[in-house]
Amino acid sequence: MNTRNQVNIVDEIKSRCNIVDVIGRVVPLKKSGSNYKGICPFHNEKTPSFVVSETKQIFTCFGCGATGDVLAFTERYYNLDFRGAVEMLAGEYGIDLEGAFRSSHDKDELYEINRQAARFFYSEMRRSTNPGYTYMKNRGISEATMNEFGIGYADGEWDSLYRFLRSKDISEKKMLELGLISRSKDRYFDKFRNRVIFPIINTAGKVIGFGGRIIGDGEPKYLNSQESGVFQKKNNLYGLNLTRKDVSREDAIVLVEGYMDVVSLYQSGIRNVSASLGTALTSNQARLIKRYTRNVILSYDADQAGQNAAMRGIDILYEEGCRAKVLKVTDGKDPDEFIKSKGRNAFRELIDSALPFGDFKLGFARAKYDMTDEQQRIDFLREAVGILQSMKPVEADYYIKKLAQDTGISEGAIRFEYSGNNSQEKRTPVNAAENSNRAEAGTEIPLIEQDLIKLMLIDSRFVQLPEDISDSAFESVIGAAIYKVIKDSDNEERPLDINRLKDMMDEDAAEAFEVITGKVIPAGREDIMFRDCIGRLRKNKLKKKESEIITRLSMADEEENSDEIVKLTKQLMDIQKQIMK
Repeated sequence: MNTRNQVNIVDEIKSRCNIVDVIGRVVPLKKSGSNYKGICPFHNEKTPSFVVSETKQIFTCFGCGATGDVLAFTERYYNLDFRGAVEMLAGEYGIDLEGAFRSSHDKDELYEINRQAARFFYSEMRRSTNPGYTYMKNRGISEATMNEFGIGYADGEWDSLYRFLRSKDISEKKMLELGLISRSKDRYFDKFRNRVIFPIINTAGKVIGFGGRIIGDGEPKYLNSQESGVFQKKNNLYGLNLTRKDVSREDAIVLVEGYMDVVSLYQSGIRNVSASLGTALTSNQARLIKRYTRNVILSYDADQAGQNAAMRGIDILYEEGCRAKVLKVTDGKDPDEFIKSKGRNAFRELIDSALPFGDFKLGFARAKYDMTDEQQRIDFLREAVGILQSMKPVEADYYIKKLAQDTGISEGAIRFEYSGNNSQEKRTPVNAAENSNRAEAGTEIPLIEQDLIKLMLIDSRFVQLPEDISDSAFESVIGAAIYKVIKDSDNEERPLDINRLKDMMDEDAAEAFEVITGKVIPAGREDIMFRDCIGRLRKNKLKKKESEIITRLSMADEEENSDEIVKLTKQLMDIQKQIMK
């Protein structure tokens, strides 16, 4: 479930669905003052006590006490759960639910199908001598390494995987959703054929998709799974499930382009390695990396396409607060070829000599100009100033001095151009919109919920909340999602493994969780803070009930609902006394 999408969709439903229209379809309503009245559909009555407020967008019954908004009515009247009510109203009002819901049960089913497919490919690779096994051995990959990565083989037949999955009672619909098969007219056939298969496994150990490298000639050379309910390329990195501990230990990650680069470097002893999934590096992938390290060495191919990818990637990493460098593989080789011919130590030397953000960007720009030509030197300076303006002031100051030394252009001239065209007002981050959204990640969760989550990470005693508030403590969607992960965790040790918990969350929850983990709670005050949080939650629950009663009283008719008014007034007074304690 995408937590932000769900919040946005619920808000859109409430803004577009007039509660009078929705209820009026099934309950005859008559105008009564500023409200509408009718016979309550939830209990037997002869005198109308069911009131709907168009201005407040709520309903209440003064006979049985039923009350709520348009979603609450839809749930209760049609006997639906929350998701069902959202889907019903969204369908009626043409609201797109893309990405809003996917239950854990749905995802578990898709994960299991992918796991079965991975087992099939794995066993096919090892069943007998086959082109896939021969190809990998010729590439110098050992069977032990293939086993670690779960590498498999898809034969050249048209329906081997399809027949295997059907024997497991898996439907064509699910296979198509995961991109394991294709359909032409009434015929189903395997998507991956005559390919070495690289299972793509997330950091929680779930098979989310596949990459297939064709054996011999043919196009496309690499074929990836289509995106699905469990696989979004922008959110995942290949191999990180195996290498994340090495990344944390080394406090650095080598980011390469392809599956074979990861496998080859890993086998050769460079184990803090991972790869993007056939797309340009994304902000989500950069944030995934930041769970384990902020030091990133980009090792893309030496050709122009590889260098352009490095240029885009280093900008993304810089904006995400990573310390990025670019490693240039010599002799025109890719990392896989280089380490096979030169060895691990030579590759480590390349890592040590990788260019920092500023050096790489300025060098990349400089290579486009003939520095012996005066006009081209001026053109280069203008481009260089634009690069300087994308940097933080301290870094810009350093590179202004370095640029003056390297080019013979006076430092004063560079500073004049930098100051005249700059400055911070003109800096436009590569992903400014995303940064803006992310800066508010923690603010989507009330502070009291943030404090509770932090306390739970410190001490397991705080995970079990008092029964009277256990269902209402986390009212924000993201806060509730984080609490569920903590509560469901089977790791009883504290402090919990933060990265392990993040791996179990969706992107929005993991992002907000990262903000919460940075909160500081004074040592020795944990119990006091917990009691304070519980007290405030109880008071908030009372205030919410107080507000509901006041709203119901405002909708009551003094003559028709006199008994209910007396009852509600007494309840209100009791609640207000408790609030004042």
